[in-house]
Amino acid sequence: MTGPTLLADLVDTSQRVGEHAGRRTKIARLADFLRRLSPEEIDIGVSYLAGATRQGRSGIGYALIRDAQPAANVEVSELTLAEVDATLDQIAGASGRGSIADRTRLLSALFARATTREQEFLARLLLGELRQGALEGLMIEAVAAAADLPAANVRRAAMIAGGIASVASLALAEGAAGLSRFAIALFQPLAPMLAQPADDITDAMARIPMAALEWKLDGARVQVHKSGDDVRVYTRTGNDVTAAAPEIVSAVLRAQAQSLILDGEAIALKPNGAPYAFQDTMRRFGRMLDIEVMRATMPLSVFFFDCLRRDESDLVSTPAATRFEAMTAALPSELLIPRLVTSETSAAQAFYDDALGR
Repeated sequence: MTGPTLLADLVDTSQRVGEHAGRRTKIARLADFLRRLSPEEIDIGVSYLAGATRQGRSGIGYALIRDAQPAANVEVSELTLAEVDATLDQIAGASGRGSIADRTRLLSALFARATTREQEFLARLLLGELRQGALEGLMIEAVAAAADLPAANVRRAAMIAGGIASVASLALAEGAAGLSRFAIALFQPLAPMLAQPADDITDAMARIPMAALEWKLDGARVQVHKSGDDVRVYTRTGNDVTAAAPEIVSAVLRAQAQSLILDGEAIALKPNGAPYAFQDTMRRFGRMLDIEVMRATMPLSVFFFDCLRRDESDLVSTPAATRFEAMTAALPSELLIPRLVTSETSAAQAFYDDALGR
């Protein structure tokens, strides 16, 4: 672009994408917008269109949004993406005594320069409520289209990087060479692989003639990294919760592998094998005064369904069957989620019904 990108241009793109149902049209519109961004703006623009900010959560809630509303709204805004990002940096950096007043002042000044439509967009963005149809999966394809790269390669890089924003900058600036910088590494959490919904078993089997079916546990998604005797446990958002999950550490230390990256579910089970409620399992990962007491009264179990690395082998881009073979060779069977590989819809339905009945 010839000058800085205006927030209004991004809001226009977001609105047009949200109004259109066709996936290809959404991708084309997003890709066209991305091509017009300067290198310094790509990270910001991709983050906003994916429904997030570069700064993450900045202590902004409904009350602060309400208190920051200006007395009057401007009709035309010259607010740029870079200016919005700089203000959010300041808000994220506000801490200590008087930080609430500082955040309110900064957000008020930002809103005072924004049109009503821009204020609404920013409020939903900051509250994590942006629903314009450009979620991360769609943004991955848009980045691939804008950079003329295979979507699978961009998706892999985004998984390793933990998100699409940082990948987009290198993909658009350097192409395939930029993507090659992203390599799987121990103790650097990967973004979780996400499933796609199906209406029922018949619908799922029609899409995947030879399917691997697994139980879906109502637990906490965990990613576990192992190097020798060093085991660390991460949440789906990349937070290190190793200290809160000694049972998971002990379980993975039994693995027959020097190094591993595993994907699984942690769940608190009662003595009879029945699961505690989801919110009870999540308590194990909150702030606790005595981990050993919680461990005795609500022990965690862990069940794994994927292996992303075993020893020196990066398995992220390998077929699911290869990853499963590596996992079963490394782990005791009691640490594996029940699984069925079948092409028969009737067998798949029976497996599904059995899982629901337990």
